[in-house]
Amino acid sequence: MEGSSMGVWVAHGEGKFHFPDEDVYKKCTSDNLMSLKYCNDDAVETEQYPFCPNGSRDGIAAMCSDDGRFLAMMPHPERCFLQWQYPYINEELKGKGDDNNAGPWLRMFQNARTFCE
Repeated sequence: MEGSSMGVWVAHGEGKFHFPDEDVYKKCTSDNLMSLKYCNDDAVETEQYPFCPNGSRDGIAAMCSDDGRFLAMMPHPERCFLQWQYPYINEELKGKGDDNNAGPWLRMFQNARTFCE
């Protein structure tokens, strides 16, 4: 899913990532633990509302543990794993689902299952 830019439901403005200790932020950045970021219509990372609904630093939408087994996120991809559930789908993604009309967010859940198996 790396490099993807796609719509996802955000139910509220909570979930802001906050780093009271700058060293923790630097370690998370250097270890590449920010797994999702909010972006604008041009796919540029942003902290600006409404694209980043909670003002998270660097537009962080999700972070994972260093071993990849834990993911903390604010958006709700479970609400749009089928294309008809999407809040917005760009031309590049339209019609790219499988016969069950699965959308690209389904891949996140499939990746988790594969990891566990």
